[in-house]
Amino acid sequence: MKKIFLIVIAAATVIYLGYKALLFYDNEFQSGRMWETPAVRPYEQPMLIMEAGLVPFSAGEENFKAVKAEALKSPLQRNGNETIKQGKTVYSTYCTQCHGKRHDGNGTVGQSFYPLPTDLRSEKVQSKSDGVLFKEISYGKPDGRQPALATTISVMDRWRVIAYVKSLGLR
Repeated sequence: MKKIFLIVIAAATVIYLGYKALLFYDNEFQSGRMWETPAVRPYEQPMLIMEAGLVPFSAGEENFKAVKAEALKSPLQRNGNETIKQGKTVYSTYCTQCHGKRHDGNGTVGQSFYPLPTDLRSEKVQSKSDGVLFKEISYGKPDGRQPALATTISVMDRWRVIAYVKSLGLR
């Protein structure tokens, strides 16, 4: 009988302490409980009318996906020094980790891959058209390690990286 009484007392003590801890949390911490946070009610006010022209119908990323790679042409001058300089900056930000500072596939991250990322100075890369490179950079390679970067790098910056890579020439 004493054993059951002690178990009941212990359980009641644990429940009481848990209740007190919950009250302390509710009263003392800024985040509070869910019922104290403001509710989001999106349809309490009339929906805003979207201005005409905000949603593109004739341009955008979907058009690049739909076009064959061979048909894509760079809107930039490939041998423009400013374009190549900007491409190098974008390359340094997004590509160096895998392809390396020397463009050989021995970047900090890339050296742990097998096989190594492609040497960007190689004939394999340099012989590809701008459109093929654009598609591979943008949407990745299904059988390779190239990640899709369309949501990370702007369209014009992707073309700048291609101009920079093509300026490296054959090894």
